[in-house]
Amino acid sequence: MSVAENLSQVNASIRSAEAAVNRAPDSVRLVAVSKFHPAEAVIEAIDAGQTLFGENRVQEAFAKFSDIASRGYHFDLHIIGTLQRNKVRDAVKIASCIESVDRIVVLDEIEKQCAKINKTIDVFLEVHTGEETKAGFADSTELEKAVSLCAQGSYPHIVLKGLMTMAPNTDDTEQIRNSFRTLRTLRDTFSEKYAIALPELSMGMSGDYPIAIAEGATIVRVGTAIFGARQ
Repeated sequence: MSVAENLSQVNASIRSAEAAVNRAPDSVRLVAVSKFHPAEAVIEAIDAGQTLFGENRVQEAFAKFSDIASRGYHFDLHIIGTLQRNKVRDAVKIASCIESVDRIVVLDEIEKQCAKINKTIDVFLEVHTGEETKAGFADSTELEKAVSLCAQGSYPHIVLKGLMTMAPNTDDTEQIRNSFRTLRTLRDTFSEKYAIALPELSMGMSGDYPIAIAEGATIVRVGTAIFGARQ
């Protein structure tokens, strides 16, 4: 099937998952994960109405989406892969959001690079809720310190929008559900404690997004089901 047909199916599935748990229609946004796929595939998705994309690798994303922008296309790009400090400069130039902030030093660097170009950027803090190999803040003290720094205005060019996680790679749906519940609970706790609006929960991928939607996801990240196997 074409990218447009795949997108239609994925969006219909998201709407169905919303309805199944009495979520409002269109309360969940789709990030189309376009890593390893060419600019032409992204443009096909844009032509089909998709404007929000996710990329893991900054170098690939910067080249690809700079090309797409030069052709006159409009999009929102989220960086969803682990972000090294030396890649932050290019990341903030091309992206509207960094979902994968997992260390305070990365927040420091994002603020520094955004200040240079007078740009304000959205960020999510990535939380380690699954197995040992997954990225994200594993230390709850550091995670809370990052929330506190954002809440008190330490980063004038950063808007903390919410939290992100990757569920454990398992067939145990209860483990997956617990991972998503952990993220939602943390969000609610921080939002109340620091009087900060954290509207976004980015959780759920191709294999588990219906569970994520049931647990409160506002963003799901889907790649293969839209673009096919990586190229």
